[in-house]
Amino acid sequence: MGVKKKKEMQVAVLTICHQDLETLKSFADVEGKNLASLLLRCVQLTDGVSQIHYVKQIVPLLEKVDENGMCDPTIQSCLDILAGIYLSLSLKNPLKKVLASSLNSLPEFFLPEAVHRFTSRLQEELNTTDLYSYRKVIDNISSCMENFNLGRAGVNNLLKNVLHFLQKSLIEIVEENRKCAGNHIIQTQLMNDLLVGIRVSMMLVQKVQDFQGNLWKASNSPMWQNMCGLLSIFTKFLSDDDLLQTVQSTSGLAIILFIKTMFHPSEKIPHLISSVLLHSVDCTSVPEWFMSSCRSLCCGNVSGSAVLFLCQGTLAMLDWQNGSMGRSGEALLLDTAHVLFTLSSQIKEPTLEMFLSRIMASWTNSAIQVLESSSPSLRDSLNGNSSIVGRLLEYVYTHWEHPLDALRHQTKIMFKNLLQMHRLTVEGAVLVPDPFFVKLTESLLRLEWHIKGKYMCLGCLVECIGIEHILAIDKTIPSQILEVMGDQSLVPYASDLLETMFKNHKSHLKSQTAESSWIDQWHETWVSPLLFILCEGNLDQKSYVIDYYLPKLLSYSPESLQYMVKILQTSIDAKTGQEQSFPSLGSCNSRGALGALMACLRIARAHGHLQSATDTWENLVSGARIKQGLIHQHCQVRIDTLGLLCESNRSTEIVSMEEMQWIQFFITYNLNSQSPGVRQQICSLLKKNFMSSICNSLFEALFPGSSYSTRFSALTILGSIAEVFHVPEGRIYTVYQLNHDIDVGRFQALMECFTSTFEDVKMLAFDLLMKLSKTAVHFQDSEKLQGLFQAALALSTSTKPYDCVTASYLLNFLIWQDALPSSLSAYLTQQVACGDGDRPATVVERNTLMVIKCLMENLEEEVYQAENSLLQAAASFPMYGRVHCITGALQKLSLNSLQLVSEWRPVVEKLLLMSYRLSTVVSPVIQSSSPEGLIPMDTDSESASRLQMILNEIQPRDTNDYFNQAKILKEHDSFDMKDLNASVVNIDISTEIKGKEVKTCDVTAQMVLVCCWRSMKEVALLLGTLCQLLPMQPVPESSDGLLTVEQVKEIGDYFKQHLLQSRHRGAFELAYTGFVKLTEVLNRCPNVSLQKLPEQWLWSVLEEIKCSDPSSKLCATRRSAGIPFYIQALLASEPKKGKMDLLKITMKELISLAGPTDDLQSTVPQVHALNILRALFRDTRLGENIIPYVADGAKAAILGFTSPVWAVRNSSTLLFSALITRIFGVKRAKDELSKTNRMTGREFFSRFPELYPFLLKQLETVANAVDSDMGEPNRHPSMFLLLLVLERLYPSPMDGTSSALSMGPFVPFIMRCGHSPVYHSREMAARALVPFVMIDHIPNTIRTLLATLPSCTDQCFRQNHIHGTLLQVFHLLQAYSDSKHRTNSDFQHELTDITVCTKAKLWLAKRQNPCLVTRAVYIDILFLLTCCLNKSVKDNQPVLESLGFWEEVRGIISGSELITGFPCAFKAPGLPQYLESLTRLTIAAVWAAAAKSGERERDVPISFSQLLESAFPEVRSLTLEALLEKFLSAASGLGEKGLPPLLCNMGEKFLLLAMKENHPECFCKILKILHCMDPGEWLPQTEHCVHLTPKEFLIWTMDVASNERSEIQSVALRLASKVISHLMQTCVENRELIAAELKQWVQLVILSCEDHLPTESRLAVVEVLTSTAPLFLTNPHPILELQDTLALWKCVLTLLQSEEQAVRDAATETVTTAMSQENTCQSTAEGPLPITREAFSHLGRKLKDSCRLGERILIWESGSPLLNYLPSVSLSNEEFAFCQVDASIALALALAVLCDLLQQWNQLAPGLPILLRWLLGDGDDLVVCVESMHQVEEDYLFEKAEVNFWAETLIFVKYLCKHLFCLLSKSGWRLPSPEMLCHLQRMVSEQCRLLSQLFRELPPAAEFVKTVEFTRLRIQEERTLACLKLLAFLEGKEGEDTLVLSVWDSSAEARQLTLPRTEQHVEENLGDWDGGMCGFFLTNLQETC
Repeated sequence: MGVKKKKEMQVAVLTICHQDLETLKSFADVEGKNLASLLLRCVQLTDGVSQIHYVKQIVPLLEKVDENGMCDPTIQSCLDILAGIYLSLSLKNPLKKVLASSLNSLPEFFLPEAVHRFTSRLQEELNTTDLYSYRKVIDNISSCMENFNLGRAGVNNLLKNVLHFLQKSLIEIVEENRKCAGNHIIQTQLMNDLLVGIRVSMMLVQKVQDFQGNLWKASNSPMWQNMCGLLSIFTKFLSDDDLLQTVQSTSGLAIILFIKTMFHPSEKIPHLISSVLLHSVDCTSVPEWFMSSCRSLCCGNVSGSAVLFLCQGTLAMLDWQNGSMGRSGEALLLDTAHVLFTLSSQIKEPTLEMFLSRIMASWTNSAIQVLESSSPSLRDSLNGNSSIVGRLLEYVYTHWEHPLDALRHQTKIMFKNLLQMHRLTVEGAVLVPDPFFVKLTESLLRLEWHIKGKYMCLGCLVECIGIEHILAIDKTIPSQILEVMGDQSLVPYASDLLETMFKNHKSHLKSQTAESSWIDQWHETWVSPLLFILCEGNLDQKSYVIDYYLPKLLSYSPESLQYMVKILQTSIDAKTGQEQSFPSLGSCNSRGALGALMACLRIARAHGHLQSATDTWENLVSGARIKQGLIHQHCQVRIDTLGLLCESNRSTEIVSMEEMQWIQFFITYNLNSQSPGVRQQICSLLKKNFMSSICNSLFEALFPGSSYSTRFSALTILGSIAEVFHVPEGRIYTVYQLNHDIDVGRFQALMECFTSTFEDVKMLAFDLLMKLSKTAVHFQDSEKLQGLFQAALALSTSTKPYDCVTASYLLNFLIWQDALPSSLSAYLTQQVACGDGDRPATVVERNTLMVIKCLMENLEEEVYQAENSLLQAAASFPMYGRVHCITGALQKLSLNSLQLVSEWRPVVEKLLLMSYRLSTVVSPVIQSSSPEGLIPMDTDSESASRLQMILNEIQPRDTNDYFNQAKILKEHDSFDMKDLNASVVNIDISTEIKGKEVKTCDVTAQMVLVCCWRSMKEVALLLGTLCQLLPMQPVPESSDGLLTVEQVKEIGDYFKQHLLQSRHRGAFELAYTGFVKLTEVLNRCPNVSLQKLPEQWLWSVLEEIKCSDPSSKLCATRRSAGIPFYIQALLASEPKKGKMDLLKITMKELISLAGPTDDLQSTVPQVHALNILRALFRDTRLGENIIPYVADGAKAAILGFTSPVWAVRNSSTLLFSALITRIFGVKRAKDELSKTNRMTGREFFSRFPELYPFLLKQLETVANAVDSDMGEPNRHPSMFLLLLVLERLYPSPMDGTSSALSMGPFVPFIMRCGHSPVYHSREMAARALVPFVMIDHIPNTIRTLLATLPSCTDQCFRQNHIHGTLLQVFHLLQAYSDSKHRTNSDFQHELTDITVCTKAKLWLAKRQNPCLVTRAVYIDILFLLTCCLNKSVKDNQPVLESLGFWEEVRGIISGSELITGFPCAFKAPGLPQYLESLTRLTIAAVWAAAAKSGERERDVPISFSQLLESAFPEVRSLTLEALLEKFLSAASGLGEKGLPPLLCNMGEKFLLLAMKENHPECFCKILKILHCMDPGEWLPQTEHCVHLTPKEFLIWTMDVASNERSEIQSVALRLASKVISHLMQTCVENRELIAAELKQWVQLVILSCEDHLPTESRLAVVEVLTSTAPLFLTNPHPILELQDTLALWKCVLTLLQSEEQAVRDAATETVTTAMSQENTCQSTAEGPLPITREAFSHLGRKLKDSCRLGERILIWESGSPLLNYLPSVSLSNEEFAFCQVDASIALALALAVLCDLLQQWNQLAPGLPILLRWLLGDGDDLVVCVESMHQVEEDYLFEKAEVNFWAETLIFVKYLCKHLFCLLSKSGWRLPSPEMLCHLQRMVSEQCRLLSQLFRELPPAAEFVKTVEFTRLRIQEERTLACLKLLAFLEGKEGEDTLVLSVWDSSAEARQLTLPRTEQHVEENLGDWDGGMCGFFLTNLQETC
C-alpha cells in the first residue's frame, strides 16, 4: 500500500495596489539586487508558496545595508509597502506569519523608520468607515499583538486611537446586527466580528504595557474614557439576550478583567465582585465611573445567565495563585460557590448548563490553587465533610449520567479535584483510613454497575488512594466490571476503569515486591478473568472486551501474551482430548479457547507485539490452528483469524506465500456470510491482499444464482482492489492492473449484478465498473447498444419498483461509458463536436442531457395518457420509474460546472412543469382520506354503490371532482360516469400508446396507490435534488444559474401543499426528504427573501393549525399525516449555532395548543399540536435544544390522556411514548424496566424540576379518587402514565440528605394507587413502588403492608385493596431476594421476621378467603419465601421447619381444591392463576418432604401421580414442567445425585398419560420426558401397559410426528428416532422385523426437512441425524438400503444449505459427528479432498483440456491441476473431526465423507446414478421456466422475486462435481450398467434440447428484462453441462481434443453481453445419443473447474 501524501499547503497570493507597484518599479535597480527589485519579483509571482521564499530574503538583504541606508528613499518606500502588505494579508494566511517573523529580525537601526511607517499605515486602517471592513482591522490589531514587535510598537503608539476604534466598531456592529434581523448569514458574521472585537479589547488590556501604570487612570484621560465606554458596552452585551451566549460569556470575562485593571485599590476588588454576584452593591460606596458604566449590574435585575458569566470571569480573570488576594479572596471563593449552587437549581437550558458545569469545574481548580496556601478556616470550609463539598458531590451524582458528553467530562474533573481538595485539607494525615475516602469508596461500590458515573469516580479514586485498598474490599471487582462489558453503552467507561486499575496495581506490586513473582498475582487478578470472558462470555461481551480492553492490556503488558497463549493452547488441547488433565475453557456452544487465542494474537499483531508473521506461526500457533480458525462455526473466530493474517502495524510488511494460501482458502468458504457486519470486516481486512488469483476467486463468486452476501463481499473486495491499484487513463502501472483480469465473461457478470434486487449490489457493481478503464469495457456493435438502451427504457416503466432502480444504474453506466446509441444525438439542439480530445466531463454532460430529454419525452406522453386514465397508467406504465432515472442521472453529474447551459435551462424549466403536472394527476389519490383502499373504479354495481357511499362520506374533506363518482371500467376500456349498474367480468386495459402494445392486466387498488405515492416520492426527490445541486440565479438576467428565485418559491409552495394535504405515509415521508434539502439550501442562501421563506411558511402553518376551520384540508387523522414532517423540516434546518428562535417560539405555541381545552369542538388544533410535539421530541437533530420543553410536553401528554375525546387521548399516548424514550433513552434490553433505561429520582427531578410538584399533585389526586367510596375505573386514566414514569425512577445511595426533591412523598400515594379497581393499575403500582423503597427499608415496609391486611374475623374489606397490597408485598420481597448487597445472616433474619408476619394472615391462602385472585397472590408470596429461605441456608438447620412453615403449607394444600376438588362446572375469576400458584407451592412441598429421609409417604399431602391426573391442564402442565427439568438435568449429567428416587420407575405412568393426554402442551412435555428416559426402561412395558408392542408404539409415534403440529411433531420425531436406534442396537433380528418402519422413518425425516416447515422441525431433524449418524450415516456395515442412506445424506446436505443460520449451524454438528467416527476421521478431502498424483495421471489419460486463465494458456496434462478453483491448502477430515466448522465448508466436508463412504461400502456403481441425479437436479426449475415462458404474463405488484440469502445451487454442484471427479479417477470400481447410463444420457440430452429452445425464446437483453427466467436457465444449464462432463468422462473419450464446458465460467462468445447470444452452440454440438454417449462439447470455453 502506498504512503498517504501530506496535504499540500494552500497559500493565498499577496498583492499590492497599483500605486505601490509603480513605486517599486521606479526604485528597482537594473541588476535586480536591491530591496525594491526583490519585492517587485515577489508581488509579480502567482504562487503563494514561492512568495514565502522571497519574503524570507528581505531581512538578509537589509542586513547587508549599513546605517546610512536609513536615509535611502528606496528602503523607506519599501518599508512602507511592507507595512501595507502585512496589513492587507488575511489573518490565517501563512505569509502574514512569515513576514512578521522576518521583520522581527530587522536590523536595529531600521526599527524607528519601520515603526513610523507601520504606525502611519495602521492609522489609515483605523480611519476606515466601512463597517464590513472592521473585522479586517480588528484582526490586524490582534495579529500585531501576537509575537510581532513592529505591530506591538505601532499599537502602543496609537493606543488611544485603537481603543476608540474598538469602542466605535462594537457599537456600530451591534446596531447593524439589529437592522439585519432575520438574515442568518449576515448576523452570524456580525456575531463573530463582535466576539473577536471583545477578545481583542481584552488582549490589549493584558498585553499593552501602558495599562500597568496609573497615568491613564485620570478621569479626563481619553484612554480612561474609552475604557469606561468599553466597560459600559460589555455590561450591555452581558444582559442582551439577542446576542449569542458566547458573546455574553466573553463579555463577562471582559467586565471582570476591566474592573481588575481599572479599580483601585486592588485589595477591595474581591469585595466589590462579591457584592455584584450577591446583588448587594452599596451604590454610595462605589466609584462614580463604576456606577455609570455598570449601573445595570449594581441596581438592575441581573439575569441568571449574566451572573453565571460574571462568575466565569471572576474565576478566570483574577489571580488565585498562592492566596494573593488574602482573606477577601477566600471569601469571594466561597461566595462564588454559593452563587453557583443557587444557579444550578435554576438553570435548565442545555447551553447554560454546559457553561455552568465548566465554571464549577473551574471553581474547583481555583479552590485547589487557594488551598495550597490557605487559612485553616478555609480548609475547614472545603474538607470532604463540609457542606460545600457535599453540594459539589451532589452535583456530580446528579449530572454524572447527563446525556451531554462534555458535561459528564466536567463532572469527572470536579470529582477528581474534590479528592485533591480533601487531600490538601488533611495534608500530613494517612489517606487510606481517612473516613471521607472510606465512606466514599464503600458508597461507590454499593452502586449498581449500570451507572456510568460509578466508573468515572472509581477511576479517580484509584488514582488518588490506590487500587489495593479497593481490592481488599472486594477481590472480584475485575470480574464484575468485565461482566458488564456486554452492554455497549458501558464498555468505554468499564475499559477505562480497568486500565486505570491494572496500571495502578502493577505499579503497586512492583514497588512492594523485589522478585518477579508479583507478575503471577497480577495475571491472576487481571488476565485470568479476561480469558474466562473470551472463552465463555456472550458474543457482545467478547467483542467489546477484544475491541476495548484487550488492546490496552497488551499495550501496557506485552509480556502477558505468552501467558495467554500458553493457557489457551492448553485449554484447546484439553478440549480435543489430547490433554484431559487441564480444565477446559470454552464449551461446545461458545467460541471457546480457539476463538480467544485468535483474538489475542490478532490484537497483538495489529498493535506491533508480534514482529514477524513467520515467528507467530512457528512459535505461538500452528498452521492447523489457523485453518481451524478460518472455517470455524462462529463468524467472529473466522474474522479474528483473518485479521491475524491481514492486520499488521507495519503497512510495508511482506505477506508470505503461506499467508496468501490461507487467505485464498478463507475466501473460498466465507464470501457468503449472512452478517452485514462480518461482511464489512472481511472486505476491510482483505484490502491488504491483492493478487490475480484472489481476483479470479472473487469473479468466480459472481456465478448465476449467487447469494446477495456472496456478491456483496466479492464486489466490495474487488472495488477495494480497483481503488488501491487505480490507473489513470493513459498511464501504466507495473504492480497490478485489475483490467488485465477482466474478460468478456467477467464483464457480463458485473453487468448482470445490476439485476440484483438489492441496491447495494447494483451500486457496488456500478462503482467497480466506473473504476475500470474504458479498455476493459467490452462494447462492440450499435445493435446491442440499442438493445441495452431499450431494455433500460422498458425497465424504467415496469410495474415492479426495483426495476426502475436497475434502469437508472444501466442508463448511468451507458452515459459514463459513452456507449449510447447514436440515434439519441437528435435530442441535442446545440450540437457539440465530439472528438477524441473531448474532456470526459463534457461527454458525460452531453450524454446525460440526451438521456434526460429522451426520458422526458416518454414521460410527457405517459403523463398525457395518465390524465385520461390513471388506472391504465398504474397498470401499464407507472411514471415514477422515468422520474427516478432522471434524478439518478442528475445526481451523478456535476451541475455546478455545466458547459451546455443554454441547453439545460429549458430542460430544467420543462422538468419542473412536468413534475407539477405529474403530481397533479396522482395527488387526488394521495390526498384522499383513505388512499390505501381507494380506486376510482370497481367491477360490479354493488361494489360501486358501496364505493359511492364512501366517496360521499369523505367529500367534505377531499373536495376534488376526481372522486365525485365511482367509476366502473367497461370491457371496451371506456368509463361510463352515469351508469352505476353495469358490471363486467374482467377488467382489461389494452390500448395503443405511441405504437406500443400495452400488456393486458388487472387493476387493483394497490397498483393505483403504489403508482401514485411512488410518483409523488420521486417528484419530491427530484425537486429536492434540483434545489440542492443546481446553481441558482440571483437575478432573472443572470446567466450563471439554472434555477430562478421564483422557481425556488414555486418548489417550496409545492412541498407545502403536498406535505400538508397528503394522507399516505410513503408520499409525505419522501416529500419530507426533498423538502429538507430545500430548507437547508434556503438557510444558506444569501438572498434574504429566500432565506426568510422557512420562517414565513412556519408562521403560516401555525396560524392554520390554530384556527380549527372545518374547511381546512389539514389532515387530523393519521397522526396529522405530513404536518409534523413539514414543521420538523423547517425547524431542524435552522442554524444550530444561532439562538434557535424559531424553535423557541414554535414550542411555546405548540405547548399552549396541546394543553387541555374546555371546548370539545376545537380539539383538532390540540391533536395537531400533540402530534407535532411527538415528532419534534423524536427528532435527534434538535438534540439538547428540545430538552427544556420536555417537562411541559409531559404535562400536556398526561393531562391529554384524561380527555374525553379519543383522538386527543391517542395522540397524548404517542407523545408520552416519545417523551419516555427522549428522557430515559432508547430501549436496548428486553426487560421493559431495564437498568440502562432508568434514572435516579434526584437526577430526574433535577433535570425536570417542574415535574416534581406536577407528578406529586396528579398522583395525590388519583390516589384520593381510588380510595374514595365512589371510585370508578375510568375516572383517572392518567394513573397509567404516572406509574409508567415513576416505575422508571429509583433511589440512589448517593442522593444525599437533601429533602427538596425527595422521593419519599410519592410512596404513600403509590401504595394507595394499589387499591385501584383496575387490575393492571394495581400491578403497575406494585412495580412502581419497588424503586422508591431503599433495599434496607424493604423488610419494614413489607411488615407494614402485611399489618394492613384484614383478619379473618373482619367483616368489611375489599378484595381489590387486599390484592393491591399483596402485589406490593410480592414485588418488594422479590426485589429483596435479588439484592446482592446483603450479608447472609441479616438476610435470613429479616426473612424469618417476614415469614412470621406472613403466618398471621395465612387465612388469605385458604378457603376462608373466597377470592381466588388474592388467594393466588398470597400463595405466590409463600412460594417465594420457600425459595428465598431454602437458598439462604444450605447445610444449616432449615428455618422453615423450625418455624412450622411446611406444616402450615401442608395444611393449605390438604384443604385446597387440589385434594377436595371443585364443584361441578365451577367457574370463577382467577381460577387458572390460582391453580398455577397452588401447584407451584405443592411441588415445592413435595420436594421438601422427599428430601427428608424416611418421611416421604407420611408427609407428602399429594403425590406427583395425583397431580398428573388432575382434570386441570394448568396443574398437569406445571407438574410435567417440574419433572421434565429433573429428567433433563439427570440426562445431561448436571444433576448432583442423578434422578430423585421419587421419579424412578415412572415410565409406565408416562406411557399411560401419553395415550390419553389431549392437551397439546402437556402431551408435548410427556413426549419430552419419554425422550429423556432410557427406552430400555420403559419400552418393554408398552405391551402390558398400553397394549402396544414396541413396533406398534414406534408406528404410533411416527403417526404423531406426521400429523401433529410443529412442536409435538419435532418431539415425536426425536422420540421415534430414539426408539429406532434402541431397537436397532439391542437385537439384530429387529432389523428385519421393522424394515418397513425404517423406510417410513426415513421418509418422515425427509419430509421434515422441507423449507416451508418451522425451524423447530428442521432443528429436530438435525438432532436426529446427529444422534443416529454412527448408526445410519457412517456405519461401516450399512443398515439401511443404499437409496435410503443416501436420502438421509441428502437431508444433511439440504439442511446445510438452509436459509436459517440456526439450522445450518446445527447441521454442521452432524457433519462433525460423521467425520469423528473411526472409519471416517482418517480420510482426506480435496478442496476439501486433495487429488493424488495417480488420480491426476488417470484423469489426464481420460481427459485433455485447455483453459484460458487471464492471458495465460494452461494445458492439462498428467499431474497438472484439473480444477482451477482449488484452494492450495489441503484439508483432512482428521484435522477437523473435533472442530466446530462453518456450514460453507461443512457442505464440502460432508460430500467428501460421503464419497469416501461409498468407496468403503463398495457401492459406487449403484450410488453414482443417484449422485448424478443430485447433480442434475430434480427438474422442477426447468418446468417452472417452461411454464413461465409460455403462460400469459401477469403482474403481481407485491410478488417477491426469487431471492437467496444463503443457499447457492451451483456451489453444491461445484463441490459434488469435484468429489465425483476425484472419486471416479480412482481405480478399482466398476461402471454402472449400460442401461442406467443410457437412461441418464437420454434424460440429459432431452434437457439440453429444451434448454436450447428456451434460450432462443428469450427476448434481447433477457438478463435484464427476464432476469428470473434467465437466471433459472443459466443455473440449469450449468448443472446439465456438469452432468455431461461426468458422463463424457465415464464414456472414456480419451482421444478427442475438444473442450468440455466449465461448470463455473461462461464462454466469452456464449456469454458476451454486448454481442448477439449464440444459443445455437448447445444444439450445434449435440451429437447422436442413440448408439451410446456422444459428447456434448462446446468450443472456446474457459475451464476453471
